[in-house]
Amino acid sequence: MNYLLTALFLVTICLPGAGQRTIEAEKVQMAKERRAILQILERQTADWNAGRVDRFMIGYWPSDSLTFVGKVGITYGYQATLANYKKRYPDRASMGTLKFDILELDLLTPNTAYVIGRYHLTRPQIGDAEGYFTLLWRKMKNRWVIVSDHSS
Repeated sequence: MNYLLTALFLVTICLPGAGQRTIEAEKVQMAKERRAILQILERQTADWNAGRVDRFMIGYWPSDSLTFVGKVGITYGYQATLANYKKRYPDRASMGTLKFDILELDLLTPNTAYVIGRYHLTRPQIGDAEGYFTLLWRKMKNRWVIVSDHSS
């Protein structure tokens, strides 16, 4: 019986292109996951620019374990993060027009990714704001969400 299993194993790994197909399938899957994350960021940008902070937050993990690290320290939890956004950006003038520049997007595992980027808020009435961010993402229940945001 062991000889049969060994022979099947050897035939499988020695099939021409078998390994290549696996690598190609992984590349296709990684590209799909990257697109999914980028689409969420695009939707967030559109929601922000339409003044919809509640919808912007859909990209975040709706959990008390969400972390947001900003200039004033660490905020824990989805509701606290949402409240801080609403407090810091109470109107369209303070929200401005958001633009993200994605500098790096890496999939660390099939269910974990991080994004490094730059944001710019064009705010003619009160002055522009800009900075950098690092987002840690997890894929949960077949959906990518931001579990930690460090923005400065």
